[in-house]
Amino acid sequence: MLRVGVVGASGYVGGEMLRLLVTHPKVEITMVTSRQYVGEYLHRVQPALKGFTELTFSELDYDKMSDKCDLVFTAVPHGTATEIVKALYDRGLKVVDLSADYRLHNQEGYTKWYGWEHPHPEYLAKSVFGVPELHREKIRNAQLVSCPGCMAVTSMLALAPLVKNNLIDTEHIVVDSKIGSSGAGAGSVAGTHHAMRSGVIRPYKPAKHRHTGEIEQELSEIAGKKIKVSMSPHAVDIVRGILCTNHTFLTKDITEIELWRVYREMYKEERFIRLIRDKKGLYKFPDPKFVVGSNFCDIGFDIDEDNHRLVALSASDNLMKGAAGSAIQNMNIMAGFDEMDGLRYSPLTPV
Repeated sequence: MLRVGVVGASGYVGGEMLRLLVTHPKVEITMVTSRQYVGEYLHRVQPALKGFTELTFSELDYDKMSDKCDLVFTAVPHGTATEIVKALYDRGLKVVDLSADYRLHNQEGYTKWYGWEHPHPEYLAKSVFGVPELHREKIRNAQLVSCPGCMAVTSMLALAPLVKNNLIDTEHIVVDSKIGSSGAGAGSVAGTHHAMRSGVIRPYKPAKHRHTGEIEQELSEIAGKKIKVSMSPHAVDIVRGILCTNHTFLTKDITEIELWRVYREMYKEERFIRLIRDKKGLYKFPDPKFVVGSNFCDIGFDIDEDNHRLVALSASDNLMKGAAGSAIQNMNIMAGFDEMDGLRYSPLTPV
């Protein structure tokens, strides 16, 4: 059994991590930390865990964690993981980080997108960006894996085949994202209370959103040249889920059949990618309602021939493929497990 710990497990992502880990067939949870809830039973903070574990929250003790764990998940806010991840890494532990603190490859990216200087830039080169569909072999041999942002991974999975096959204008890519309220985390501010969040379609950070840096980084790596992305997110009245409408412009004519071939060729072996484009029924394209509770990213497309526009659509659960599900998938690869272990869940319907 792989002994795992979770640092910062009192939030939405931490709770989702624990929900998946308590039923994982090859994992034992040996230590869970929270500064706020030391000594409390996990199920008092994460009520879904009642009956699954009698563990209590511990304080973060690096020496105890290195004795008790083989791999640690860090699910703490951006900017607070830098020291924690370094300390765990230096003790020889494998780390899967769910913050943004080790996602970008260079220090300048943190200055641009996050507004702070990374204190340990030498560790950025040690981190592997945790999208198995793009970096599986690097993840397999990594000690530190940094999971992607939820809107970033959802959009880049739809765009990657188009960039890889030189089908689109890489100077003009527009990502329009809609995300549920759980994406804001368990902490509340005035705009996240139900009375102010319900019934809205609210744009926020319509330019220069920090996930743009991840999307540009990964697509540029695929293309072998600098890619430009314009991203605008919107808060919408759902709890879980993301829909990305990715507007791209074709550099050559392509038929629907040829486009199907492009996506199938890249994702034919990927068990968490589903291609959705139906001729009948209500559900012709990806819809976040039908991925909730699962690690799937659904991808579809439509072609606007008159304007040489290709609309690539993608949907995921921001707490699953956008966070905890990706983390478990990465752990499985690092440990040599089947990628679906602990993730064999069909989406919940209705929600």
